[in-house]
Amino acid sequence: MSYIINVEGQDHVVPCVYYFESVCVFVQDHCHYSGEVEGMEDSSVALSVCNGLRGVLHLTHDSFGIEPLNQDSHQDQDSGQHLVYRLQDVTSQPSGCGTAHHDDHGNATEHAQSGPEEIPHRPHTRRKRAVLHQTHYVELLLVVDNERFNFMRQNDTAVREEMVHLANLIDSIYIQLNVRVVLVGLEIWTQQNPISIEGGAGEVLSRFTQWREKELVPRRRHDSAQLILYVHLKTHYVTFLKEDLSHGGGINAFPNNHVSSFASIVAHELGHNLGMNHDDGRECACPNQACIMHSGATGSRDFSSCSADDFEKMILSVGGSCLLNVPRPDDAYSAPFCGNGLVDHGEDCDCGSQKECESDPCCEFGTCRLKSGAECAFGECCHNCQFLPGGRVCRSSSDECDLPEYCNGSSPLCQSDVFVQNGQPCRNNEAYCYNGKCQTYDGQCQAIFGPKAKAAPEICFKDVNSKGDRFGNCGYYNYGYKKCESRNALCGKLQCSNVQSTTVFGIEPSIISTPIGGTKCFGVDFRLGSDVPDPGMVQEGTRCGENKVCMNFECRSADVLNYDCDLQNKCHGHGVCNSNKNCHCESGWAPPFCEFKGYGGSVDSGPTWNGEEPQRSRGVEG
Repeated sequence: MSYIINVEGQDHVVPCVYYFESVCVFVQDHCHYSGEVEGMEDSSVALSVCNGLRGVLHLTHDSFGIEPLNQDSHQDQDSGQHLVYRLQDVTSQPSGCGTAHHDDHGNATEHAQSGPEEIPHRPHTRRKRAVLHQTHYVELLLVVDNERFNFMRQNDTAVREEMVHLANLIDSIYIQLNVRVVLVGLEIWTQQNPISIEGGAGEVLSRFTQWREKELVPRRRHDSAQLILYVHLKTHYVTFLKEDLSHGGGINAFPNNHVSSFASIVAHELGHNLGMNHDDGRECACPNQACIMHSGATGSRDFSSCSADDFEKMILSVGGSCLLNVPRPDDAYSAPFCGNGLVDHGEDCDCGSQKECESDPCCEFGTCRLKSGAECAFGECCHNCQFLPGGRVCRSSSDECDLPEYCNGSSPLCQSDVFVQNGQPCRNNEAYCYNGKCQTYDGQCQAIFGPKAKAAPEICFKDVNSKGDRFGNCGYYNYGYKKCESRNALCGKLQCSNVQSTTVFGIEPSIISTPIGGTKCFGVDFRLGSDVPDPGMVQEGTRCGENKVCMNFECRSADVLNYDCDLQNKCHGHGVCNSNKNCHCESGWAPPFCEFKGYGGSVDSGPTWNGEEPQRSRGVEG
């Protein structure tokens, strides 16, 4: 099936590949499409025909939206009349990423930018990056608030179709970075919102990320969760920027039906989760006046060269291993089709288009079946169309609080990523493990200022963070900075000493030096906007006292980490508990309880040896 869409007097042929029977009973069959404009390189199309034709066409030099002329909530949308418009021409409420500013009295306030500013840009150039040759996968979970559900007349089918379409649009945007966005879950708050959405955007985000960690993370594996709000926020969208995606979430205001332009907003927030910063004030190559990561951009299709650099830097610096997990077929929320480049339910492989499949030695085009003699076609444990042997490391440990995973010899996929259970003491009992990292003040200072930096004395934290300004605070409250109480000072803005003159973070921040008690206390403010919490804050999970840990800018009892591992009785003193609360054994001891001799590892890690050659160095070192 093909559509002929006339844009500015020129017909564009859009051949569509339809989905097979939907695996989700609430979403209509054969109504979500993706592809490219026939004969046009670097084009992409994402369409839905569930209730009228709607979607986006990203052409070589411009992007257009199409939707039924009648926007009255799914009623009478088969009349044939549709509106085609430039995405950049869409007008809406002023929106943008909030930035922190100060009034004449020195108080912090937030404001929303009304649109893109005039920024210098060079002609757009597409340069190949080593990291972009490898496909990365973002497992996206969408949460729709009760007000948005009511706005859609409490029609959960309409909401589901809209969100699947939204995810399809976001995926079409990220393909240019060789990133696939896969919708793995959808939650609709049909009764009431389980969190308050009152107050500033930063406060709402804080509540959502806490709810996500408590409620969503245990239920569904995902990389990023985005809350879709109907309410008008003063700042229309806000997100967490975290290198390890442990707080990968954002909130997005969606007070209308313009899904096409809204997809650009969610793509912007997801970009922050992936390490991308705003383009504002940077020398970026962008084909338009503003690209996706401009603080006020709407409707843009393109990522700038700065965004590609930021993403590459994040992958190279912290590994991005969670983005290499190929989503399992049963995890995808949307309906499958052969040729989308994702291995869907019932497929052995999916090499994409006919042109893409020409260079794939393992997978057949059009059938999504393995070629004769091939055992696999993708995955960290697949090489030359054959399974790698069991015991081969497929994801190495990146920190003393991280754990390695191994191929099992019968699957192309690496085992799911696990790490040492949160709350396990590390660094000679001076810190705690948290989400796979040993969180220390020294380590955080070194990440910003280089290897010679170290934490400043406690008096620096108490003095500077009591001020409640952008260089010393405990987060946001009522559109301003929150002063730290003395007991929470170690969980506010990070204070360092023995620093270099410049940072190694990659972005030039504002640096303040405060002399206190014969020492200089250094703090930073990256001015990334209130939609991106400052990396210069103390990280959650940092030990702030005896049996105490930083959580949400407060120094709380370490009991909040729910650490319950009895190393001696459960793991017999020969291992640690992992994030699934199973023992990961030292080399020389066998799972599941490290009670008998063996080769280390856990029931979650995959085998640490291949049955022939023991790999004694592959367990946890004692």
